[in-house]
Parts: sequence; structure tokens; C-alpha cells
Amino acid sequence: MTAAAVTAGITGVLTLYGVTGTGGLDEGPADARPPVTGPVVSELRTSALTVAGSEASYRDEDTAPFSMLAVSWDDPARRVPGTIRVRAHSTRTGHWTKWLTLGSEDGAASDGAGRPGLRGVSEPAWTGPSDGVEVRVAGRGGALPAGLRLDLVDPGSSRVVRAAPAAYALDAVDATGDPTAPPTADQPTAPTPDATETATATEPPAATASPTAPEPTAPEPTATTAAPDGSPTPTVSAPTPTPTAPDSTAPRPDVVTRAQWGADETMNDEAPQYGSDVKVVFVHHTAQTNDYDCADSAAIVRGLHTLHVKTNGWKDLGYNFVVDKCGTVFEGRKGGADLPVIGAHTYGFNTDTTGVAVIGNYTDADAPAPAKEAVARIAAWKLGQYRHDPLGTTTITAVIDNGKYKPGTNVTFQRISGHRDGFATECPGTVLYGQLPVVRTWAGGPVAGLAVRSVTGANLSGSTYYTKGKVTVGWTATTPAALVSGYEVLVDGKSAAAAPGSATSVAAALAPGSHQVQVRATHLSGRTSVSAPVTVVAETTPPTFPTAPSLALRTGTVNTTAVPLTLAWKAADDAALRYVKLTAPTAVTYLPTTTSSARTAPAGTATTFAMTAYDRAGNTRTASVAGTPVVLQETAAVKSGSWSSRANSSYLGGASLSSATPGASLSWTFNGRSVAWTVSRATGSGQAYVYVDGVKAATVDLRSDAVKYRDALWTRSWTTSGTHTLKVVVVGTAGRPTVTTDGVVYLK
Repeated sequence: MTAAAVTAGITGVLTLYGVTGTGGLDEGPADARPPVTGPVVSELRTSALTVAGSEASYRDEDTAPFSMLAVSWDDPARRVPGTIRVRAHSTRTGHWTKWLTLGSEDGAASDGAGRPGLRGVSEPAWTGPSDGVEVRVAGRGGALPAGLRLDLVDPGSSRVVRAAPAAYALDAVDATGDPTAPPTADQPTAPTPDATETATATEPPAATASPTAPEPTAPEPTATTAAPDGSPTPTVSAPTPTPTAPDSTAPRPDVVTRAQWGADETMNDEAPQYGSDVKVVFVHHTAQTNDYDCADSAAIVRGLHTLHVKTNGWKDLGYNFVVDKCGTVFEGRKGGADLPVIGAHTYGFNTDTTGVAVIGNYTDADAPAPAKEAVARIAAWKLGQYRHDPLGTTTITAVIDNGKYKPGTNVTFQRISGHRDGFATECPGTVLYGQLPVVRTWAGGPVAGLAVRSVTGANLSGSTYYTKGKVTVGWTATTPAALVSGYEVLVDGKSAAAAPGSATSVAAALAPGSHQVQVRATHLSGRTSVSAPVTVVAETTPPTFPTAPSLALRTGTVNTTAVPLTLAWKAADDAALRYVKLTAPTAVTYLPTTTSSARTAPAGTATTFAMTAYDRAGNTRTASVAGTPVVLQETAAVKSGSWSSRANSSYLGGASLSSATPGASLSWTFNGRSVAWTVSRATGSGQAYVYVDGVKAATVDLRSDAVKYRDALWTRSWTTSGTHTLKVVVVGTAGRPTVTTDGVVYLK
């Protein structure tokens, strides 16, 4: 048995070569093809292989268009004792594909053993549009089975119509259980195949049944029946009545109906068989490559349908549902997607179960999230019809020997199980099988991966959010939205706002204070989950300025357009100060711990410094201070002693006063709140005493290794403006007695 072999009506390995296209004829982009409005006739062409001893072959470089193929033989119990290799000539690339090895499906993998017309078959291969084919069978010394032939499928070309919930309609057989019922609008009348067509193109009827009789062994027997699923003795069963579809606890996913994917119902002339329950959803993969275009999915389903019926000899497509990697759900075996149709997907366990096959190979690759979501939604819906918990288990008694379980064995299954749980196969692939716990949680709840993602309208500091009171709480969850009934925002454990399952955020209002905010999610099952809490502080009190903004002259180079100033302040907040922003005369943002900044202002002009303090919640407080720097030239001073004038464009006003006479002095009287003595400096500059209002304030050394002009060397400030006198006296420092003054600057 190959890893992906499928029994009791499911296909084995369906391999794509990375060639897209839906039908044998390459009609261009999928969106340019006409939509399905009725059956799309699939064509099956067979050619006998040339057998030479233990080898067989076939080559046709100019065959009619096809997109899927398989190799089959007469005896369904036989397997090819060697290798089957195939390749196709692509009409898209104009080249031959690589050789592909196909395994044999188990001969017991039938839609009712003993059914006339069943054949042994290889795993099918999806080639995409092709016009050439080559087959090589090597028996490795063993006898090849009789009747070896190549089966080529042209699934037709069409664009599938994506389903909407209200668009679903049962076909005539689905709706009434009567295959002779008038067709619906979606189900045009199809001609009844004649005897030859039935024998070669559709499933042959049992010897004792009419061409429209139900499949003889479709219902799986109890331990006492004489017509087991797989029994060597065919038994004709009467059609089962069409049951009523029960409501479900979960919404029905969008389903592309058989009419919409273009099922040719002339291949399906038997009434469907029904169970009474859906106890387990079995998950499969079709084991083909994942490199296909989702526009081709309908054609892939039609190809599977054709091979299952015309090559395998089954009555219909084996799966109840087929899902592509984009999450599109296709109705499989007919009879009503919302009814407990008995399929042919998990040999020995087809009754009261549903088979869902994901197109693709998930032995080593992750199944795409849309596909897993689709499986979860189908499972939640189908199990919900019969009030079964997708997270639960059930026990089913094996009534046949399917190679893994003996008759009478009680087998406990997860409500969502993999094909390998019921049969000796690797299906649905190691990776997808390992992802089934996630699918179960998605289907049964609670909502997984729930976390608060954001609190808009609040500012995050560390692990705490701050707001004025109105916020929008955003969240994330790994459970798809379609499986969530709703969300709530909890504030200190109480519901404060609600949102539908499709939402990812909702607004809420908070009273002042510190709160624990969470999100509670309710799954369709009713199970709930709650996110980890986040702390949100709501407060409306604005920040304060305990120390109002103030200005003072500072040391530095003085220009009439830029007098150096120090802007000082202190801001605070009851909860958390975020920052302080200077908004005029320029924009600067400061950290909450910053309390001063070196600024400049033009001389002779009043300048206002406006500031705004912001707290983490968004509350604000404004404050400002204004000042006018004034330059007093040296000529405005009262002189004492010997002073000489010097001219240089680098001086304020182009001139300065210089003296080397000890005791020579200059004094200025002004009304202001800050003053700076401005000098010129060099290596030969000396010292001076500084007096403020008649009191000695400092001894200032003017020496500098570098020449400096207009240098505010010494400053003094007061809290308020007042009249003050600044006096400088030459010390007469030995070796460098000269003092050169460039006036003073005061701030009013």
C-alpha cells in the first residue's frame, strides 16, 4: 500500500507537475472561460498497453487533449509487481514532463467489493493540459495483471462559479431520493446511457439490479449482515429513504455544488445511500503536488469523479467533500451536502461518517490555513447537525476486515480523524495529520491564540496603557473568524463592550482609575476563552508645571540675532508624564525628566517661549515665558580711569574699550532680571573684579588660548526684574593686565 493510497472509494496519489489549466483544451486564463451553467462532460479514453513478458508500454505523441491519467487492469485484487512510470507532453510548455512513478492502489480499495466492473488501478496523476503521453511498466520478473490499459481524462474546460450560502440547491436525486424526478434549474436533463455506454463509460449495474438501482454494497453492514462493505458476494440493497437535514449548531460553509463544478450526472444513475448520523469526519489528502492554480480545482474534482466512476468502477466520487488550498469547498458524492450521505472514503467506516479530502500533498508540507479552516468549518457543521463535540471521541465497531481492523473490533476515533486512523495508509500525510489537533480546536473551540493586540486611544508605557477613558481594544486569535460567534471586552471582569466573531476590535469607555482589561471570545460551540489581562489607567487630570518656565542669560557667544539663553522648567503629572514640548518660537520635544534647554533669542525683540506638557493619557497643560535681550554697548558705561577704544568688525557695534590700568572701571545701570558681561579674550587677557549693586560678586579671568569675540563670560540672574548696577574693575594682572570689554546684555 503506498503512503497515500486510498481505500473504499478514495483515490491514492494524484500528482500535479506544476502545470496549470483546467481541461484538455488550453483555453486561456480561468476568468476568461465561460462559467459552469450545466454539466461539463468529461471524456475518458482508454488504450491497451503493449505487453512483452514482464514489461508493458504505451506511447502516443499526438493524442487527444487530456489533463489526468491513470493505469488500470482487470483484477481489482491484483497490484502491479513493479513500477509504473508515466510522463506527458504539456500543451502549455511544449515539453515533456519529468517521469513520474505511480503506485498501485490496494485492490480492496473499492466502492463495494464484488461489484461488477471494478478494476485495479494506479494512483492517478494530474498533468494539466497535455497532448502526448508515454507509459512504461516494469514487472521486475513478476507476471503483470491482465487487461493493462491507459486511462486518459479530459475533464472539460470551464470556470467554476464560487458558491454563496443561498446558492446551494440539491439536484433531482438529492432533493427527492428519486432518480427519475424532474431536473432542477441547476440540473439539466441528461440522456440515459445505453447498454454500451454503461458498460464502458459508467459503473455497470449489478446482475440483479436495474441500471438505476442503488449501489449493491454501499451501506456498511452490521456484524450480522451478509453483505459487508467489501464482501465478496454482491448484494442488492434497497434505496434508503432520503432523511431530513437537521439544523446544526454551526453555520454551513459556502459549498460549490455539483452543478456548479459541472458534475456530469449521467455517470451517476443510482440513488444515493444514507446513514442516520455523522459520527466522525475523516480527513484525507489527495497526495498530489501543491503547485496548482485554484482555478483548476473544479477540473481536478471532475477528473477524480471521472476516474472513480469510469476507471475504478465506483458509483460516484468517493469523498463527501473536496477542499482546495484556497479554502473552496466542493460537494463530493451526491445526495445532499447537508445529509448523511454514505461515501466511499475510509474503507470499513463509510457509514455515518463524512470524508473530506484536501487537494494537495501534505506529507512534508504544511496545509494552507484556508484549507484547514475549510475542513474545520465542514467538521463543525456536519458534527453539529448531530450535536457531536468536534473535540470528543466515539467508538465504532469494525464489521469487516479492512487490513487494519478485524470484524468486531471496537475502534475509538476522534470526532475529527485522519484516514490513517481507520485504515493502513499514510493519508492525510504526516504534516496534515499532525495539524489535526489544531483543526479540532478550530472546529470545537475554545477560540485559540486569543490576545489583546492593541489599545488605541491610549499610550503604552512599560506594560501599562494610559487613556482619558475612551479606547478601542484590538485583539488577535488563531481560530478563524467564521468559527467564532462573538467577542466581549471585559473591564475588571465585567463585560463592557461586545462585537461579532468577524470583528478584531471594539470601542469601550473606562471610568477613571486603574483597570484590568481582557477580551473574552465565544466559539460557535459555546466554549469561551479569555485573554491575558492588560493594565489600563484612565485619568483626566492634566499635568502641572511645579516650576513655571523661566528665562536667563547664559554664557556663550553673543550675536545681535542670537543672544544665548537658558529656558528652564519642571513639569509633573499625577499618573505618568509623557513629554514636554516647546511649541514656540520653534518646536522641540523633551523627555519628561528634562528641565532646561539652551536656547537663543534676537536682541531687542520680545520672544515668547510656549510649552505644553503631555501625560500618558493625552491630557495637556500649557505654560509660557517671554523675554527681550538688550545689548548695552561699552560706550553706555560710566568710565573711571584710562580706557582706549578699539575698532574691529568682530566687536558688538564694531568697537570695544580696553584698559591695562589697575583700578580702571566701567559701570552700567539697567532694569532687568538677568545680565551677562560680554568681553573679548586672548592669551594675554587679564583679570577683572565684578561688582553687582556695589557688592563684589566675582573675580573673572579673561585669558583664553583661543581668540574669542563677544563672549558672554559671566552672568547673574534674579527671579524678578529690577534696577541693578554692574561694575567691572581692572585688576592689572602681572604680565597680562589688559581687559577688553564689549558691553553687557541684560534681559527684560
